[in-house]
Formats: sequence, C-alpha cells, structure tokens
Amino acid sequence: MLAIPLFLVMLVVHPLVLLLDKSRRQFHHLMGKIWASLTLLPFCKVAIEGIENLPASDMPAVYVANHQSYLDIYVLMLLGRSFKFISKTSIFLIPIVGWSMFLTGHIPLCRMDNKSQMECLRRCLNVLKQGASVLFFPEGTRTKDGKMAAFKKGAFSVAVKARVPVVPIVLIGTGDIMPNGMEGILRPGSVKVIVQPPIEGVDADELCEKARTARSEQLIMHGYGVH
Repeated sequence: MLAIPLFLVMLVVHPLVLLLDKSRRQFHHLMGKIWASLTLLPFCKVAIEGIENLPASDMPAVYVANHQSYLDIYVLMLLGRSFKFISKTSIFLIPIVGWSMFLTGHIPLCRMDNKSQMECLRRCLNVLKQGASVLFFPEGTRTKDGKMAAFKKGAFSVAVKARVPVVPIVLIGTGDIMPNGMEGILRPGSVKVIVQPPIEGVDADELCEKARTARSEQLIMHGYGVH
C-alpha cells in the first residue's frame, strides 16, 4: 500500500516538477525507483553488471532491453536513470500505477493505430532532443517462450535522428519470477541486469543489428534461445 502515499507525494509536487524539470522529471523517477525497490527487493535479489556502461544521468540515450515480464520496468528503474518508456494507452487509466506514469511523462501507444505509432515515435524524438532518455523494448511485446524475437526498427531510427547512443540491456530471470500470463504470481528468486557498452552510428539498420547481436550472445550464454 506504499504506492498510494508515494503517488500522493508525486501529485503534490507535480506543479513544481513541471516548473523546474519538465523534460526529465527526475523527482518522479526517484519516487518510481523507491516504489520499485519496495516492490522487488523483499522478494528477489537484483545484481547489476556493467553499471560503468551507463551514460551520465544528464546524457540522453535510447535504452533497449528484452521484455520477459511485467517486472522488467521495476527492475530497470533500479538503474537510476530518468527514462521515459512506452506503454499501452489503457495502462494509463489504471488507478495509481497509470496515473503515476502520466505524471512522470511516459508515452502512451495504441498499438493497432498507425497514427498513434507515428505520434509515439515523434514524442520519443522530442523527449531525446529535450535532454531526457527513452526506453524501448524493440521486440514490441513480452516473449512467450523466453526466446528473443525479431527487432522493430523504431528505437534505432529515433536514436539516429536524435544523434544519441543506443544502450543495450539484457534482463535475466524476470520471466522466472513473474512469468508471462501469470501476473498474479511473484516467486522468490534472483535477477541479473547486464548493461552493455553504448552503440553509436548513423544507420538505423546497422544499429539494430549490432544491438541484436550483442543481446543474443548474452541470452544464449545464459541458456535462452533466439528466434
């Protein structure tokens, strides 16, 4: 129930956050990190590898991670970077969780609407140009079998246009703690977060292939497959 007082704090200070830090909204991200820590750490151990590969907190970047579980966002919040992520429009209507996402400036998407998809990418580009970072799950959805699927190119096109680095991140174990389709279950366990070196370039296809190769090597090493 700590989510409610944390949300109320966000709501009270929101006008000040918009006045002083409209783009990154770091205070709201701090509340999100506290929320995530209180949710995760009593049940699972989180190990972060490659923390030195994270860009400076004030440097915009495109983070790309694999998507195994609803817990992925909670785990990624522990990195302490003020990124915006993309979520289904309907999620923003969920009391407390969705409302806090709206206050933090995360980006809604109606997946079956081409106009919404274009607007989403435009907003991501604007966020980066204003100095904040964006998180993408380039496969577009959670894996159903633990294997990596084909990447969509949107994240890499946005990175090229904004001239910011792509930071690949590999999540290991979140799908075991809260499996896809079993969101009511939270099993004790451990999670590993692997932050890989940033990738830069001027060709979206090349960036996409480099990120996919880097991630697939880590997933195979940890016993996961690749489609």
